[in-house]
Amino acid sequence: MKNLLIATLLCAALPAAAQEKLSVALDWTPNTNHVGLYVAESKGWFDDAGLDVDILPYTDTSSGTLVAAGIAEFGILSAVGFHSQRATGADLTAVMAVVQHETGQLVFNGNRKDIQRPADLDGMIYAGFGSTWERTLISTIIRNDGGEGTFDMVTLGTSAYEALANGRVDFTLEVSTWEGVNSVLLNRQQRAFRYADFGVPDQHTTFLGGNGKWLAANPDKAKAFVKAAQRGYEFAAKNPQEAADILIAETAGMLSRPQLVHASMAALVQGGYLQDPGEAVGLIDDEMFVNITGFLFKAGILRGEDGTPLADLPDVSTWYTNRYLSR
Repeated sequence: MKNLLIATLLCAALPAAAQEKLSVALDWTPNTNHVGLYVAESKGWFDDAGLDVDILPYTDTSSGTLVAAGIAEFGILSAVGFHSQRATGADLTAVMAVVQHETGQLVFNGNRKDIQRPADLDGMIYAGFGSTWERTLISTIIRNDGGEGTFDMVTLGTSAYEALANGRVDFTLEVSTWEGVNSVLLNRQQRAFRYADFGVPDQHTTFLGGNGKWLAANPDKAKAFVKAAQRGYEFAAKNPQEAADILIAETAGMLSRPQLVHASMAALVQGGYLQDPGEAVGLIDDEMFVNITGFLFKAGILRGEDGTPLADLPDVSTWYTNRYLSR
């Protein structure tokens, strides 16, 4: 008993093990694509891994820029944004596929009898963010359906969804697991074209990425963080409704519509977007990664540091890795 008491007192006197501080930047305001991070934080899995993780809020500076500059060790990265920045030489490495398949879709109001196929969109008005990716994507879809691929583009950002609902524009792009779910909740009748049905390669739409130099210098810490995040997304894939509740609670009122969060989580899981059958959550698929890179290269979207399109298809073997995941 005396020895046990001494041991207890000694343990109490010892300082707690210092935790490694690191940060992860979000690519947008909190949503279900970020759920695994908040689950891991809530469940204490980052703490268990010896990490003090700061989830940085979305700002006007992209998450990819923050990670490449070393301001954040990790970030949630949109796929096209990641490829575009990596092509310029940005110090980014994708370490986990957050979303396994393309969630985007081209949408229009369901009562439009004059839109039955993508070729019908020639000459119509598109509203979105005004990016080269959008123009390339939509032109490809229309041309592959036999159209010319010509349309007018107006830049409205997220206001495009209201403009579409009000009939001020003809079509837009949306994330089926968020805006698409929201349109159903708002009783907005829509129809959609899937990219893959018209020659656009499937892709992981969202990655967890890290700063390359930091990853190389801190392999054990990197593995600890990625595995904890992976565990969070795995929990969400198996327990979508509880994960939605955690996301709502952890974001302290930023998500004011619980019904949307729950419906979005259900769509992610039911659509197989968080995990492919028989595979680990977060696994990056080699073929998918190479195929979308080839598509972006041929379209001239991948540009070097000088702003000119890459002359040669890049070797993407160093752009991503699965080495930090539990398999």
